[in-house]
Amino acid sequence: GDRPRERTLRKADLSEALKEATKEVHTQAENVEFLKNFQKGQVSRNGFKLVMSSLYHIYRALEEEIERHKAHPAYAPIYFPEELHRLSALQEDMEYWYGPRWREEIPFPEATRRYVARLHHLGREEPELLMAHAYTRYLGDLSGGQILKKIAQKALRLPDGGEGLAFFSFPSVANATKFKQLYRARMNSIEMSPETKRRVLAEARASFLFNIQVFEELQELESQNAENDTLKQQKTELRARSNDKVQENEESRRQAHVLSPVPFLRWILTFSFLVATVAVGFYAM
Repeated sequence: GDRPRERTLRKADLSEALKEATKEVHTQAENVEFLKNFQKGQVSRNGFKLVMSSLYHIYRALEEEIERHKAHPAYAPIYFPEELHRLSALQEDMEYWYGPRWREEIPFPEATRRYVARLHHLGREEPELLMAHAYTRYLGDLSGGQILKKIAQKALRLPDGGEGLAFFSFPSVANATKFKQLYRARMNSIEMSPETKRRVLAEARASFLFNIQVFEELQELESQNAENDTLKQQKTELRARSNDKVQENEESRRQAHVLSPVPFLRWILTFSFLVATVAVGFYAM
């Protein structure tokens, strides 16, 4: 009777249900200060490097777990390494931004560590929930990637060849809109119980919250860096001013040194004059 119809509804529904379940957190994520600034082209080189290194850590964990579970029935239909995977692009970008020793140099902020720990936990304990993170990240990147790439290119005056921005390019996806339709259709083909579906929806919301926390922390770090830069600038200016003062004092001392023999001569002359006067006086007596 109703069982197959119910299952069909559930299957066709997953991508729609995900969209619906994450609507609110999606808006929240878009309004994070860091991303709002980014969209206005207000991004520093340092801020951008922070974002890219956090993305590297996140995708490294996500794709490690995806590779481990690529044959899992709750992931296999949406396994698209050639089209979607970001790790090698991010490794390229890391080398561009941090140089050949980037593995030793890139930061790993606290909120990014928490996100990475969650992905590894899912890989170990609940691999059927990995799709929630793949959905949030990959479809988001496909949607916004090109716009963000152009903004970063302009704001950071990057070369036209796309160096430092490999992450934003999906050379194996000819048409992003069509690919997203295919991805959603494949998602909807995954068999899952209502309970698993409920957990997938909750995990998708959580994945947005992890992303929000990552960007809020990056904003904090970026503000601290800006403050430190301002302090450094102020220190440099103070140093320059005190150097000027030292130079002024040196100059005054030099002048004083040049002038000092003059009063001494004047004193000798005066003294000689006095002696002469006294002598004259003596003789006059």
